[in-house]
Amino acid sequence: MARSATPTENRKPVTVPSVRAHKARDGKDPLVMVTAYDAPGARVVDEAGVDMILVGDSVAMVVLGYDDTLQVTVEDIAHHTAAVARTKPKALIVGDLPWMSYHVSTADTVQNAATLIRAGAQCVKLEGGRKRVGMVEALVDAEIPVMGHLGLTPQSVHAMGGFRVQARESEAALQLVADAKALQHAGCFAIVLEGVPDEVAHMVTAALDVPTIGIGAGRDCDGQVLVYHDLLGLEDRMAPKFVRRYADLRGDSVAAVAAFAQDVRSGAFPSDDESYHLTCEQSEALALYGSKA
Repeated sequence: MARSATPTENRKPVTVPSVRAHKARDGKDPLVMVTAYDAPGARVVDEAGVDMILVGDSVAMVVLGYDDTLQVTVEDIAHHTAAVARTKPKALIVGDLPWMSYHVSTADTVQNAATLIRAGAQCVKLEGGRKRVGMVEALVDAEIPVMGHLGLTPQSVHAMGGFRVQARESEAALQLVADAKALQHAGCFAIVLEGVPDEVAHMVTAALDVPTIGIGAGRDCDGQVLVYHDLLGLEDRMAPKFVRRYADLRGDSVAAVAAFAQDVRSGAFPSDDESYHLTCEQSEALALYGSKA
C-alpha cells in the first residue's frame, strides 16, 4: 500500500482482504484512513495516498452544521458516498451506517447497508460491541464487509453523557477487549478504537488478528484516522486532544475571501485581463449601430 503522495494511477486499489491482513506486529506500516464527503475531498485524500476513505456520519457536524452525528440518515450517507465513489479512488471506501440504521432488525440493517454499497461504498462501518454481533453476522452473510467501532461511539453520545473517554476502569477495559474479540469472531475485518486510553488500545490491538484503527487511542493501533476538516484546520469549533492540525485552511480561506471582497469593492476585480472583449471589428460595428440608434 502506498504511503506517500504518489500518482493515483501507480497505486494498486486497496481491498478489504489487504486491510484485514494488515497488522503492524507483522512489520506492516500503519494504515491511514481519512474522512471525505465529496468529490474534491476524495481526490485530495486519495492523491495523498491514504489507504481508506471514510464517508463518516461526522458529515453531520463538519459539513451540515449539526451538534452531533444523530441527525444524518442513510440517504444522506449514500448521497455523499456516491460523490466520493465517482472519483474512483484507489483507497477503500468505507460507508458509515448512521444512527438507527442497524438497531432494529437484521433485515433493515442489511437493506440499509446495501443502499450504501449501491452508492459506491466497498464496506460499511457500525458502532457497538457484542450487542451488534447479530447484525455483523447478517451483513457478512450478505457478502457486505463490516468495520467495527468501539470505545467512544458518537452515536451513543446521550447514553454516555457526552463525548467522554471510555474504558478508563479495568473492568470496562476488559469488556472492551471482549467486545473487540466478539466483533472479530462475527466477521469484522477491522475495528476503529475511539477515545480510549492508549494502554487499553494496546491490549485490544494485541488481542486481535484484524487491524485496529485509532482515533484518540494512542500510537499502538494498527492505523490512525482523522476527520478531513480537523486535520486541515477547516473546522475549529471543537479541538479534541487527539487532533493534530496540519494546515489552517479556514484561516487561509477567510483571508482569501476577504481579499476578494476588498478587490470587488475597490474596483480592482475584475481586471481588464479577467474580462472578455469583442474583436475590434465587432466593437466598431456595435459602436456604429449605437450611433444610429
